[in-house]
Order: sequence, then structure tokens, then C-alpha cells
Amino acid sequence: MEGEEGKISEYEFIVKAVKKLRKPPYKGIHSVYSGFNRAFRDYYQKDPIETTTRLAEQGQIVTRPVRGGVMIYLPEDAPAPRASESVLSKILEEDETPEKE
Repeated sequence: MEGEEGKISEYEFIVKAVKKLRKPPYKGIHSVYSGFNRAFRDYYQKDPIETTTRLAEQGQIVTRPVRGGVMIYLPEDAPAPRASESVLSKILEEDETPEKE
């Protein structure tokens, strides 16, 4: 993704943003309140939502919906999935052994 005019890759931009904009003890940044979305638009002239969604789908970053935007985390710093997410995955996972009737 190294591209036009020697800009850093979108992934590298996000990693730097998370590391430099997060405020301890928090491990992630709010996409709007941290100023990330505006900075991304200014730097790349494009919508950050498409990029963060794609990178989250690829597992390079983790996003969690919150009021007013999303929290962006590096995978190693992401909180555990919410209870509803883990319950849903448990319900939908394939059974390894059939239940006895």
C-alpha cells in the first residue's frame, strides 16, 4: 500500500495513530473523538471507514462499535469479545459430538 508521494501505508498510519493517540489506561482510540477520522481524511483524501472496516475484516486491527463511532485497537491490545458475541459464537458453532437422546 505504500503509495502516492511517499505516504506511509494506511495500516502503518493506523498503528501509529493508535500508539500515539491513546490515553492510558485505554488501549484503543475513539475514531471520532481522538481526531483519527479527520487526520486520516486530511492525509489520504479518502473515507477512513472503508479502510478500518477492511483491515478489521483481515484481522490486522480490531474495531468495536461505541457511541459516536468505533474504538480502534491493535489486535494484541483488543478487549475480549463481549458476552453476547461469545454466546452467539457458542450457539452457532458446529457441534463436535452429537447429543445423546
